[in-house]
Amino acid sequence: SSSDGVCVFKFTVTRETDCCRVGTQSFLITVGCLSVLLQFRTQSEFQEFHIQLRREEKSAERQQSVFDQRTEDSSALQYFQFYGCLSQQQNMLQDYLRTATYQKAILLNEMDFKDKIVLDVGSGSGILSFFAIQAGAKRVYAVEASPVAKFAEMLVKSNSLSDRIIVLAGKIEEVSCPEQVDVIISEPIGYMLLNERMLESYLHSRKWLKPKGMMFPTCSDMHLAPFTDEQLYIEHYGRSSFWHQTCFYGVNLSGLHSSAVDEFFKQPIVDTFEMSILMAKSVKHCINFMEAKEEDLHRMEIPFVFKLLQSGLIHGLAFWFDVAFIGSKMTVWLSTAPSEPLTHWYQVRCLFQTPLFGKVGQTLSGSVQFIANTRQSYDIHITAVVDQSGFKSGNSLDLKNPFFSTPELPCGVSSVVHYISPL
Repeated sequence: SSSDGVCVFKFTVTRETDCCRVGTQSFLITVGCLSVLLQFRTQSEFQEFHIQLRREEKSAERQQSVFDQRTEDSSALQYFQFYGCLSQQQNMLQDYLRTATYQKAILLNEMDFKDKIVLDVGSGSGILSFFAIQAGAKRVYAVEASPVAKFAEMLVKSNSLSDRIIVLAGKIEEVSCPEQVDVIISEPIGYMLLNERMLESYLHSRKWLKPKGMMFPTCSDMHLAPFTDEQLYIEHYGRSSFWHQTCFYGVNLSGLHSSAVDEFFKQPIVDTFEMSILMAKSVKHCINFMEAKEEDLHRMEIPFVFKLLQSGLIHGLAFWFDVAFIGSKMTVWLSTAPSEPLTHWYQVRCLFQTPLFGKVGQTLSGSVQFIANTRQSYDIHITAVVDQSGFKSGNSLDLKNPFFSTPELPCGVSSVVHYISPL
């Protein structure tokens, strides 16, 4: 404030406030595009301000939401910018298997939505909110943190549903829902089910769910199975051949070849494949969204023992998932299995650094660890051994940085809705 007590500069300390000490009696404060240098007349005034500033900074840290605590700022910014684009919303909406299955799961269980209060978590364009209204929902709260929230508002208004669909702009961890809800709907799924860590936000939203409320989807099964694919392994290894060059514009690049191999093999491969390459029946890991805690998804370990159904080289593990919508009338499954029509999630394969040889009847045992990171993804650690020979292999991978080797998703593919688990 000025000498006559008039306030000339006022700011609130948040995580975005930049403060730094300049000299012995000054502080530089940056708020948005504005930077102000505060100079103090005495050392005691400076120290008093410094102590108060540190107190406010610690208070701001304590007030971080669960989402902010687990997420790097740069990752969150990129994530919400990505989903704020209509082109990405279109990509998801045009996955007709995904969109049609959600609609059918909701409409076939109309009694679970009729005259009910519904919460749509990460609503995007609001498509699931509209489905809930089609099923007779009394009111829907659509929570969306990305800039696409404004487009959802526009759709709600243009469909004359402003009195029944209320868009709440913000993260589910931070917004306040006006009332408890009967049903929570969401599409919180990433590659390999877990990528983007949106499932944790979905579980967090249960704080607004009434006792005996429902969740759509209700549970999920993650499947994994060993596969053989010599061509994929050779092609993936061959990506590093660029770094074999000893005279690239006069520069020897070969010193980086081993580092390039390590980097490429850390990438899970997003693509699709024929069931015939699978060497054993899949093992599945179940997550019940009605019961699981957010912390359960911070570190997951899936042990496996596969009995091999064919002999050959085992090049890695393949992953896919199914989600179930368990309603009062009907249970509907959405499957991303390689035996089912393709979705925009495809399947994911994780290569071993060194293939293992196995024979029919032998067992491959080990485990897969998923360790959540602050980049809204997971570090994956795989260990595997052919029990009869003792030969071991494995790999460590970064789910945040997959390699996309995907075919075009068929446009207008007819949806297939399952009423029993596909596998």
